[in-house]
Amino acid sequence: MPAQSKTIEITQVAAHAVIEKLATDVIAIDLSDQLVLSEIFLIATGQNVAQVDAIADEVERKMTEIGEKPARREHGAEWILLDYSDLVVHIQSSELRRYYMLDKLWNDCPMIELDAVKAAALHGR
Repeated sequence: MPAQSKTIEITQVAAHAVIEKLATDVIAIDLSDQLVLSEIFLIATGQNVAQVDAIADEVERKMTEIGEKPARREHGAEWILLDYSDLVVHIQSSELRRYYMLDKLWNDCPMIELDAVKAAALHGR
């Protein structure tokens, strides 16, 4: 069963937020058919620690505007995880993204098309 439409909607909001802060390699993975607690992973790359922080702050701001608050926020030196229960947002430096390879780990799961990524590509970002 694919991810719930509400989860996809909030994923689109989060994706717009990460794109606004110029995140790269933004993808959404539908985990709903797997035995995991979340339906969707949104993964984005920040170019440095300051950008990783700015991306996470923008996601929280945009999600708060639609009434969504993270159940938890975890962070390390070069990564931040925002857990919205059915949606988990992973923001990582490019080095940590290559190290953890979450998109490769879940590569058998379907990808969710993100409006913000399509729009950014049309505008050459």
